[in-house]
Amino acid sequence: MKIKKQIIEWGIILSLFGGLYYTGYYKEVAGFMQRLILETRLLQPERITSDQLVADYQFQLLDENGQTISFTEFKGQTIVLNFWATWCPPCIAEMPDLNSLYNKTKEENIAFVLISLDEDFEKAIQFKNKKDYDFPVYSLASPRPAVFKSQSIPTTFVISPEGQVIAQRIGMAKYDTDDFRKWLIESSQTGKTR
Repeated sequence: MKIKKQIIEWGIILSLFGGLYYTGYYKEVAGFMQRLILETRLLQPERITSDQLVADYQFQLLDENGQTISFTEFKGQTIVLNFWATWCPPCIAEMPDLNSLYNKTKEENIAFVLISLDEDFEKAIQFKNKKDYDFPVYSLASPRPAVFKSQSIPTTFVISPEGQVIAQRIGMAKYDTDDFRKWLIESSQTGKTR
């Protein structure tokens, strides 16, 4: 009797996971669980205090309207550069936080450049619209410069108006904190990297 009960329990659990996987909702569930982890505020972006990295502006992007633009158009602003994909649960988990930060800082000299690495850019646009995110999304229209390459996503860089990479985070993080928002705004107003 005990074995039969365990078989039924495992059957229910496997059916639940199979259903989540088959319908694609597993990404949403994994993203939700990772958002809960972000709420602990343990995962914070790391700031770079030296002039270790200089941004490379020599690449092209495709915007949501299909227009090709140069990354140089963002020169002179503080740039939050995020590489992500719709199939990446940690990327999905940090999106609400990035959207909140975008809305709180959009009047500042800060550009949010969220670059989707999805093979089909239309998926990224549909995802953004479905979630009602306000930030713009882009796709690469030319190779990514070496300074912005990473083996995993999400990866986020903050670039000063002077072109220095002043913060970098590989993996998800909680960005919309008072401390990070204040630092980001200060770097956009003064160009200081602390």
